[in-house]
Amino acid sequence: MNLMRIVRHPRAAVIIHDMVMVAVAWLAAGYIVNRGGFAGILDSVPLVVELALILAVQGLVLWSTGLYKGLWRFASFPDLWNIARAGIFGTLFILAVLTVFYGVSVKQMLGPVMMYPAVLFLALGLPRMCYRFWKDSRVPARADGPETSRALILGAGRSGALLERELRHRGAFDVVGFLDDDDRLRGAQVHGIPVLGKIDQLPGICLETGADIAIIAMPSATNQQMQRVVETCEKSAIEFRTLPTLNDLGNKATRIDDLKRVAIDDLLGREPISLVWDSIRDGLAGKRVMITGGGGSIGSELCRQIARLNPVELIVVDNSEFALYRIDHELRSDFQDLIFHSVLGDICDSATVEKVVGEYRPDMIFHAAAYKHLPILQTQVREAFRNNVLGTMRLAEAAERHDVGTFVLISTDKAVNPANIMGATKRVAEMYCQNANARASTRFITVRFGNVLNSNGSVVPLFKEQIAKGGPVTVTHPEISRYFMTISEASQLIMQAAVLGEGGEIYVLDMGEPVKITYLAEQLIRLSGKQPGKDIQIVYTGLRPGEKLFEELFHELEPYEQTQHEKIFLAQPRPADWEGLGAELREAELAVKRYDTGRIKQILFRLVPELAKTSIADRPDEHGVVSIHRIRKDR
Repeated sequence: MNLMRIVRHPRAAVIIHDMVMVAVAWLAAGYIVNRGGFAGILDSVPLVVELALILAVQGLVLWSTGLYKGLWRFASFPDLWNIARAGIFGTLFILAVLTVFYGVSVKQMLGPVMMYPAVLFLALGLPRMCYRFWKDSRVPARADGPETSRALILGAGRSGALLERELRHRGAFDVVGFLDDDDRLRGAQVHGIPVLGKIDQLPGICLETGADIAIIAMPSATNQQMQRVVETCEKSAIEFRTLPTLNDLGNKATRIDDLKRVAIDDLLGREPISLVWDSIRDGLAGKRVMITGGGGSIGSELCRQIARLNPVELIVVDNSEFALYRIDHELRSDFQDLIFHSVLGDICDSATVEKVVGEYRPDMIFHAAAYKHLPILQTQVREAFRNNVLGTMRLAEAAERHDVGTFVLISTDKAVNPANIMGATKRVAEMYCQNANARASTRFITVRFGNVLNSNGSVVPLFKEQIAKGGPVTVTHPEISRYFMTISEASQLIMQAAVLGEGGEIYVLDMGEPVKITYLAEQLIRLSGKQPGKDIQIVYTGLRPGEKLFEELFHELEPYEQTQHEKIFLAQPRPADWEGLGAELREAELAVKRYDTGRIKQILFRLVPELAKTSIADRPDEHGVVSIHRIRKDR
């Protein structure tokens, strides 16, 4: 077990090198003392036993001096001090062990005792110094001009060491020190640059070193850790940048080009997700995959993720010419071997849907096309229903006719106890897909999640625009909160849910803890280098029609359970009368053709009773038609 731990140690090669050098040093000392010949120093002890004893004692001493802790594998002068100490103490311990167990006299060992530490120092120190000088000779001198910024690197791990080396090669920054919370690194050096203290000491160390910028090299840090580090940087009044997270960095080498400003994504307070990529790859590789709304935030990220998994074909449908152009250009540039089809079309158009699904016959459909802007859809009932409900129905019917294997409906937490038109239409789309599953060979799977950071039309781009204009930042209510996740995280979990489902399920993505919108606004203001309430004001405008203080992920009639993936829950769907649902949707389709928004509202209230309990049911529609809920009250 201990041997395996040593072999797996990140500096195993250095340890093996040092053990070989210990044996060489001991034999060399014996060679000199014994007048030539590589026999052991002790005549009464077999050479193998003697060397095993020396390696065990000296190895423990080398380990205990800290030679293999932290980042000592990088050549530096403190290594020589550790080697000298280890040589002296190791010799003393060896002498004590040999005296106690083999009765060797000090006089008999005097020659080896004098010779061995010196030979060991050369055997261990000389390769390190040669490596250091070789490494330094390959690195250009740092620029001394006024353009060079003095930098502190936060994080003295592997990423920090790689970053420092890259910065020296480029000559872009003069790295004056590292900060790290690992007590084992106290007093250590990385590439000859000292670890000056803990990250919390940044304000004082900035003043002492005259640093101009702090670079956060902690790609594996949790969001809570990033919040603490960013708060410390803000207190220091120093410019700061960060490396991408592990998910963003992938397998790329650390480069200066990867440095970026800390984004709100880094401060969400969510743990990184861990996906079962083997099952995702098995479920998507070699398949024809169709993505509707492929030019949108979620749709385009699904395109990127799925394109990496070697599908046979990728078919992208969008009704926005510009959005389709962007994702078409990106995919053709980044995935030149991908068989890719971009289709400009509307999922509400029966001819388009039939043509695309019938011609390409996809194995899987990810249905991400939807209208989602809540305030606008409150007054656009007809378009919301036409796109979110009838478009889904048309696509699902075509999937069933052409034997599509899997149909994934991308839904929203606003479909739970909906208080607005957008949520109600998405809930009806869920109902249709869940109940269609029992009557078709196609697997219909619903994936439900909350807000996506930096998606088109979301609150983050709006706040950034307001901050750029000098404020104020508008928040509807001091207590309003929402669930958030990143675009990449949402897309990956959608794929994971798609390969988990057998049909008819509602998968709910674990959104972590809800985030107050006020906190989001304050963090974005701080990340822009300004102070909330001082440089940029936050103004509360009041809840908008159909807006709730908080969102829910599960309905009270949808008991849920954990799946095999810790970030995905399974909610039990609510059964509906298929004949009654079909009759309501046929009536709604006629109302859409006639532009009868009053009738569409009535159908929504019947299909989604929760909507009838909200304030929207008490307001006349834009054509003066009073809702069915109001009529019943009047009676």
